[in-house]
Amino acid sequence: MKKIVVAGAGGFIGGHLAKVLNETGHQVRAVDIKPLTRWYQITSGVENLVLDLKIKENCYQALNGYEEVFNLAADMGGMGFIETHKADCMLSVLINTHLLMAARDLGIKRYFYSSSACVYNGEKQTDPNNPGLKESDAYPALAEDGYGWEKLFSERMCRHFTEDFGLITRIARFHNVYGPFGTYDGGREKAPAAICRKVIEGELYGKKDIVIWGDGHQTRSFMYIDDCIKGTLDIMYSDIQEPINLGSAEMVSINQLVDYVEKIANHNLERKYDPDAPKGVRGRNSDNTLIRQHLGWEPSISLKEGLKRTYHWIKDQMIENKGMDPEDVIFNKY
Repeated sequence: MKKIVVAGAGGFIGGHLAKVLNETGHQVRAVDIKPLTRWYQITSGVENLVLDLKIKENCYQALNGYEEVFNLAADMGGMGFIETHKADCMLSVLINTHLLMAARDLGIKRYFYSSSACVYNGEKQTDPNNPGLKESDAYPALAEDGYGWEKLFSERMCRHFTEDFGLITRIARFHNVYGPFGTYDGGREKAPAAICRKVIEGELYGKKDIVIWGDGHQTRSFMYIDDCIKGTLDIMYSDIQEPINLGSAEMVSINQLVDYVEKIANHNLERKYDPDAPKGVRGRNSDNTLIRQHLGWEPSISLKEGLKRTYHWIKDQMIENKGMDPEDVIFNKY
């Protein structure tokens, strides 16, 4: 049994990770800035702390007496959020900086940092048929403005804390993670959850159309949360010292993503396109050559299967939150 801190445990990925670590017998301390009532998941048997990790002293409190750290804490969201909250996103550098300092001073044995595909050079993401971004494509640096630069800088911080102080750090570049317990409304949601919600609104409330940001031809890959958690643990306990991709190589356009969700729902909507909405780079996909070679990791859950699980979870949440009688709704089977 290890004593492990999960920073950002009140969020989507962190909540899943804390649950898995607890279920596999580890002593887990979960930390997040949000009040407990706003945590995505709360796992029985886990110590929960509400702390602002941008404050240095709070990082020392969070790590004191523990052995390992998973840093998934950040102020972030989907493209609609990171395009309009660049300063807020960049302030997350304080979290990683202060956690690294506390980890160094308190003798933490191993430290994981969750980076992002947003670190990659934008000039290498102009083709919707992007064959996949290799780890080396982060340089020469031209990251996503705001959020991507914070992630790239924090990667370098981890590297130099390893070089200067001997702190073992591991870094995964996440590519679009989705699944149950993720944000699906409020402005921070990412494409899979947003599209599921919009189609469900058509089902439940009779909405006739769906607004798609951009022209729908922009491409991405999407990784289901269970695959993300397994990959995160594999990377944490590997000997890989450089940042490494963690994502699906199953690339789809946003239009195709809508096709998949409409098929799950058996409900089609009229598509309206908003060319002025935030839409990010033209094409992004994960080259998984390194993680396949070093760890034998491959996603195990297809996009269609993951979307089906996510769709039904969001639909259940929307019915519950709106006070609807489930018997009044026709469910598609899982």
